[in-house]
Amino acid sequence: MIQFSKHSGIVTLLIKQKIPVSINKAWNFFSTPQNLADITPSHMGFRITSRINNYEMYPGQIISYRVFPFPGIGTNWVTEITHVKNEEYFVDEQRFGPYAMWHHEHHFLSIPGGTEIIDQVSYKLPLGFIGQLLERLIVRKKLKEIFNFRQKKLVEVFGIPSV
Repeated sequence: MIQFSKHSGIVTLLIKQKIPVSINKAWNFFSTPQNLADITPSHMGFRITSRINNYEMYPGQIISYRVFPFPGIGTNWVTEITHVKNEEYFVDEQRFGPYAMWHHEHHFLSIPGGTEIIDQVSYKLPLGFIGQLLERLIVRKKLKEIFNFRQKKLVEVFGIPSV
C-alpha cells in the first residue's frame, strides 16, 4: 500500500508491506545502510559516500549519499539517524539535500507469519509554489516509482507473505 496525504504544506507518504521473515531479520536488513542501494532503482545511481562503520545503527549517525533522481542530474544527500528503538523503529532526517524537509520513520511490527514494515515519510520541497507544483507533477510520481520498486525487490529478497 502506498498513500499520499497533505497537511500544512507538508506531504506525507505512507507505505505498508508485509514480508515473511522475523522482525529480527527484517530489522537487520533495513538497519544496514549498505542494503539501501539494493532496494533503490539502479538507474538512480545511488551510492553511499560516507564511511559506514560495522556498529549497530545509533542516534546521531550521519550517512551521506550521491543519487541521480533524473538522468544527468545528481545531488548529494546527507541524513542523520535521529531515533532508534531496536527492532521497533528508526528515523532518518535530511540534514542537507534536495528537500526543504525530509523526515522518514521506519516501523517494524511482528505479525503472524512475519513482519509488517511501515514507512512514513513527511517531506516538503523548497521554492514555495514552484516546489508545490514540482511535488505534484514530478516528485510524487518519482517517490511512488522508488517505493514500488522497493516493494517488488523485497518480494524477490524475502518472498511473498502467507497472510
